[in-house]
Amino acid sequence: MSTESISNLENPDEAALVVIVDDDGAVRSALSSLLRSVGFKVEAFGAPKELMQKGIPETASCLVLDVRLPMISGLDFQKQLAEANHRIPIVFMTGHGDIPMSVKAMKAGAIDFLPKPFRDQDMLDAVATAIERDRTRRLNEAGLDELRKRLDSLSKREREIMAFATVGLMNKQIAGELGISEVTVKIHRGHVMQKMGARSFAELVRIAESLGVHPESGTSA
Repeated sequence: MSTESISNLENPDEAALVVIVDDDGAVRSALSSLLRSVGFKVEAFGAPKELMQKGIPETASCLVLDVRLPMISGLDFQKQLAEANHRIPIVFMTGHGDIPMSVKAMKAGAIDFLPKPFRDQDMLDAVATAIERDRTRRLNEAGLDELRKRLDSLSKREREIMAFATVGLMNKQIAGELGISEVTVKIHRGHVMQKMGARSFAELVRIAESLGVHPESGTSA
């Protein structure tokens, strides 16, 4: 991804945030200037403890993390974040990295592993990729949250009918399962489509799959 494409990732109302953790003040300063020059907001810390005191960002962001730190290694901090379910994407940088270390970091989900000194463009590309991934994840999660709210708005009967319909049962079959008329099933299906915001039955099926809706309970798993 080129420098030119970075601006396309930005929310017009809020610039993406890059968090830097490196115990070298000169590195923090140089990186901060580089990233701000292309429109990112930047917060820099000398140690992971300082970042955790401030808190992991709640906006689209990424973490540029040095592998070698005085109190805790970057790889150990990566593990701590994962265990705490903090999913901020990480770009590692190091002056002492080796192949096994980089493989371990990437297997644990790191976006990139850049040896110092790195080219400015390599860092910009890695950060842009990380921000894009984080933004996509957040949008997907927000979408699922909205769908769960819509599912909660359904009545018990509407959930049952949605569950049966989206696994392929016809109205007549659903009516037999629930002991109601086909007309009633048809009315409820219309309500389900409207409340779930589904523009087609195929879309309703995809929604049901994403929420884990199944006939046994008619609710999300």
